[in-house]
Amino acid sequence: MATATRYHYGTGRRKSAVARVRLVPGTGVITVNGKEMADYFGGRSILHTTVQQPLVLTNTTATYDVVVKVVGGGNAGQAGAVRHGIARALAKSDDELRPALKQAGFLTRDARVKERKKVGLKRARKAPQYTKR
Repeated sequence: MATATRYHYGTGRRKSAVARVRLVPGTGVITVNGKEMADYFGGRSILHTTVQQPLVLTNTTATYDVVVKVVGGGNAGQAGAVRHGIARALAKSDDELRPALKQAGFLTRDARVKERKKVGLKRARKAPQYTKR
């Protein structure tokens, strides 16, 4: 199956960000929304590290070019969504990579989202100051 397809596809989600990831055989260039990863995520090296974690774990950094379209959320959420998408695409590309990705927790969708504001409170849990008199 891996030789028949030109690329491997994976969808990643984190908070309100959704990333559509394509792994194309290549030299290891990561493109996010038409820009180089360094340009898109700026100087925040933690985001670069987050995006590359599945590739580094599976030693496929120089094997695939990664093309990503990501929408919604902020920088951190988008980086997490890209990581999730890359991990899912890698798992599709080679079944032997799946256990390592699963063990590292990259295939699990991070379900943490912002908690909604409740009626009578200032934020999700912050209540107005209590006055006795």
